Amino acid sequence: MSAARAWIALGSNLGDRRANLEGAVEALRAADEVEVLRVSPWLETDPVGGPPGQGRYLNGCLELATTLDAPTLLWLLARVESQFGRAREVPQGPRTLDLDLLLYDGLELATPELELPHPRMEERLFVLEPLLALAPELRLPRSGRTVRERVAELRARAGGAAP
Repeated sequence: MSAARAWIALGSNLGDRRANLEGAVEALRAADEVEVLRVSPWLETDPVGGPPGQGRYLNGCLELATTLDAPTLLWLLARVESQFGRAREVPQGPRTLDLDLLLYDGLELATPELELPHPRMEERLFVLEPLLALAPELRLPRSGRTVRERVAELRARAGGAAP
């Protein structure tokens, strides 16, 4: 099986956020059948949704090459989250680590466990801005826009500057 290209969003707003994100990257580097190709800079963002009073997030994005299939990669991401104390008690609540599988080699999939491409990624600047640092010309599957174009649209909608 040839390696698939996958894009992962990372976020943390509990504990030592930077250590949580960097530890997740190292855990993925140590995993069999996964090669971390690139890591975005970390970006501090306000929480979106969820209960009020959450701390700010540190977010980033990874590009991986993997011979794992998408469901097995998702399982690995959940295992890494658990290693960092991720508890799923409050929907969209604070978390030590959140790892979302955004894209997997153009695969479109809709199961109760996994939807690809990630259904909300194109609406979330906290996902797209770190992705912009790695792949500005990557074409997003739902809108057909590049990451650069979609970030510019969302920033304009929010009243911010385009990249």
